[in-house]
Amino acid sequence: MSATVVVTGAAGFIGSNLVQALNRSGTTDVLAVDRLGNARKVDNLARCQIFDFLESDDFLELLERRDPGLAGVRAVLHQGACTDTTVDDGRHVMRLNYEFSKVLLRHCLERGIQLVYASSAAVYGAGTCSKEIAEHERPLNVYGFSKLMFDRLVRRHLSAPSQVAGLRYFNVYGPGEAHKGPMASMVFQLLSQAQRGGPLRLFEGSGGYSKGEQRRDFVHVDDVVATVLWFLAHDQVSGIFNVGTGLSRSFNELARAVQKLHPGVDLEYIPFPESLHGRYQSFTEADLGRLRGEGCDVVFRGLEQGVADYASGLTAVAAPDADRDSR
Repeated sequence: MSATVVVTGAAGFIGSNLVQALNRSGTTDVLAVDRLGNARKVDNLARCQIFDFLESDDFLELLERRDPGLAGVRAVLHQGACTDTTVDDGRHVMRLNYEFSKVLLRHCLERGIQLVYASSAAVYGAGTCSKEIAEHERPLNVYGFSKLMFDRLVRRHLSAPSQVAGLRYFNVYGPGEAHKGPMASMVFQLLSQAQRGGPLRLFEGSGGYSKGEQRRDFVHVDDVVATVLWFLAHDQVSGIFNVGTGLSRSFNELARAVQKLHPGVDLEYIPFPESLHGRYQSFTEADLGRLRGEGCDVVFRGLEQGVADYASGLTAVAAPDADRDSR
């Protein structure tokens, strides 16, 4: 037996949740691909049933030499990336996010393999409209640029007979993200602060928004995974699609949801970091018109329900060093 599904970034946040969901559906012949420079990610992968594991560079080598050992693969769920939006080494980010993805795309197109991959709402930058069209795509950092460049490449291949679907994730939170450290979601950060007794810390105003009123589309990882699996089951659907709840919520609203679960925890506002000026998205909200237009019927839970679901199983209260290799 050989692997029929490849999941890149399989030890990371979204990737490990995706592998677990595949396992629950009866799929265990999964080739897990990732970089384990951050060994804490092994905790995520240990919960998964997989056929085999490969380091990302070793997998890339197999792709480049068109290794026959990959002949049985029917689908690639590409979640691996450098997701640290503060990284300034553009060559590093482009190599991991763009060049790797280009080789993977070529392999899938040549063999008629389904490719469902993680793009990002970071492509929209400071804009307030998230329609999946070029005029709204203005990333603020090299991470967003790397995702946009691959989306542009994919758009030139959407007439291919095999599926190529890019999913622009908005602000994902949920189990399995603790290893991401400072890059973990604000939901994780605030829940962890509350478990330690507080206070909850939010940024002062930025981008024309008053303190704590910056707005994000917070989407639970289980709903993101359900969307990926919907595309896996609908291989006739290709394109670029937003994945979020479709409703932005303020950080103050998030803090109140956390305070409801941890009564008595205070809220304070801290200075907005100089390093983030001009590089920070103060507003995100997914336009779901294209996703719903293709018939995707995944229900995205609201923020209060999602926070409560997450908090019920969250035990980690410390945020370790940031992971810069996978989702």
